[in-house]
Amino acid sequence: MSETAELLQQHVIDPEVCIRCNTCEATCPVGAVTHDSRNYVVDADICNHCMACVPPCPTGSIDHWLPVLRSKAFSVAEQLTWDELPPAQSLDALQIPAPSLPVPASVPPWSAEPAQTNLYGPKNPISAKVVGNMQVNEAGTDNETHHIVLDFGSLPFPVLEGQSIGIIAPGVDAHGKPHHARQYSIASPRNGERAGYNNLSLTVKRVVQDHQGQPVKGVASNHLCDLQTGDTVQVIGPFGSSFLMPNHAGSHLVMICTGTGSAPMRGMTEWRRRLKASGKYEGGQLVLFFGARTQQELPYFGPLQKLPKDFIDIHFAYSRTPGQPKRYVQDAMRDAAPQLAALLQDPQTHFYVCGLKAMEDGVLQALQDIAQGARLDWVAVEAGLKQEGRLQLETY
Repeated sequence: MSETAELLQQHVIDPEVCIRCNTCEATCPVGAVTHDSRNYVVDADICNHCMACVPPCPTGSIDHWLPVLRSKAFSVAEQLTWDELPPAQSLDALQIPAPSLPVPASVPPWSAEPAQTNLYGPKNPISAKVVGNMQVNEAGTDNETHHIVLDFGSLPFPVLEGQSIGIIAPGVDAHGKPHHARQYSIASPRNGERAGYNNLSLTVKRVVQDHQGQPVKGVASNHLCDLQTGDTVQVIGPFGSSFLMPNHAGSHLVMICTGTGSAPMRGMTEWRRRLKASGKYEGGQLVLFFGARTQQELPYFGPLQKLPKDFIDIHFAYSRTPGQPKRYVQDAMRDAAPQLAALLQDPQTHFYVCGLKAMEDGVLQALQDIAQGARLDWVAVEAGLKQEGRLQLETY
């Protein structure tokens, strides 16, 4: 085999930029991404360069490629020790030509406002002041959730609905290294949590156990939930250039979320509400499918009840209400099949899904069932939605 045939553009993740959100590992269809308590890495023996993990990455840390001979590819064990990417060897030094790689398309809606991204990184975080911190689900329930408002003063930090930021908790990890940033979706509209101010809000659940139910104290979530007004926090970002809302007249939003996945939906809804209050609202329908274990655990339940029915159509789903059958967002969607079938056929409709990864398959299956029930070709419908930036998935 020639040296050219042995060339590998090795797919690697930049440990300095990665915020350990697990999106890449959850997205990879072949199981090439793995991690330990230190780094997320790509196994060169498994990765097939399908590029499925690149568009969902909020920071771009996964979009890195190092030219190496396949026989000298960096092992998983080596990558797990990295604090930064090693310098790339030049192709001239390797005496081999560069192969081409597919370029993935991460498509926002055509009328979305252009997003600013990666203005501040781990080496130059920005300091924000806490100007509000309140619990937004019923006190004393599981899954304690806080609404936290951060102010950036005179420092530029432009954001749009659907974007996210990274929070760097103080202190060091078990390896004596500074904590990696944790990602949080922005819960406020583009002109601020308080309109006209340089601030934004987050929806943060206090993490007190892992996915197996074992006790654990989430570093960033507990740091944020414990902050007091006047405290400061280190922020990087903003991130995200595709999970953005359309701005053209007549566009419909179908928002499907669970728990803190409601954050971007809150931002989109509030922006539309402010436009309507100003007399500038030209949008179409707003439909929200919102799931939680119980009504008491659902964030923002009270404020949601105050929104006019002719402004937003809300469908709740609770999976752990005592004495009631389990009900998930996909069940609520099936109950609204005629409404969703009509929206699926309307080219002005945009779908947004945000929450735990486990919900994604159920939501897509529900949309498929609804489409097929309306005699629509789901394969063609789904492909069109993705190609036109009208189906946005942000699950973790």
